[in-house]
Amino acid sequence: MTIQRRNTQQRRRKILDFLNQQGETSVEELAKKYNTSEVTIRKDLAALETDGLVLRRFGGALPMPKDAPELNTEKVSNRKIAIGKLAAQLIKDHDRIVVDSGSTTRALLSELNHKQGLVVMTNSLPLAQDLLELEKEPTVLMTGGTWDTQSGSFQGSMAEQVLQAYNFDIAFVGAAGLDPERGTTTFNELTQLTQTMAKVSQRVAVLAESSKFERKMPNLELNWDHISILVTDGDIHPEAQKAIEAKGIEVLSARSNE
Repeated sequence: MTIQRRNTQQRRRKILDFLNQQGETSVEELAKKYNTSEVTIRKDLAALETDGLVLRRFGGALPMPKDAPELNTEKVSNRKIAIGKLAAQLIKDHDRIVVDSGSTTRALLSELNHKQGLVVMTNSLPLAQDLLELEKEPTVLMTGGTWDTQSGSFQGSMAEQVLQAYNFDIAFVGAAGLDPERGTTTFNELTQLTQTMAKVSQRVAVLAESSKFERKMPNLELNWDHISILVTDGDIHPEAQKAIEAKGIEVLSARSNE
């Protein structure tokens, strides 16, 4: 195990040196150069990106620009990362979990490298790809169903039927909006799959930034009766937190480096 880890680190250093010399490079080229699989190279690039050393592009990667501008979304991204780290503490080794599509739920995935023997189902192709790039690769299940371009995920009755064949320890879902009285809300009318995820899970954790309370949306997705935990950031208004906790919901506030 020690030798394998050392070989992995050596290969990643070589990949980084090669990228710094050659610029943007494809996964296929790196796999041939280092005589390994494309899956392994993708895991290497994912780890290097997490360390802030490279930028991944479709089918490859390039070295991190020395003068990369600060993104306007950095503040939001930091909050999502903090929410993901806090939410990961709810997961135990060998848990069976379902993760809904979304940028905040996706921030949870890198933290799964610290867990053993997970079974993870998702309705998102990008999330499934992230899961397959983890060092401690979990068992990955896909809902299947009909691809919905608006939500960027699989939806529909087939996906719901697949979910109903399983049971999960915890479901992690996002929210387009948060209503202190009603629950999670959305403009999208495709709410059935998220509701099915909640029905087949012992606990439901909503991962959402506190700014979602400012979004007024017409469609109720999950009411608070179906939610166990809200994982949000430290800027949640005390009155909103009090109203939610009064409904028996545990509220966890993540602190980000801002």
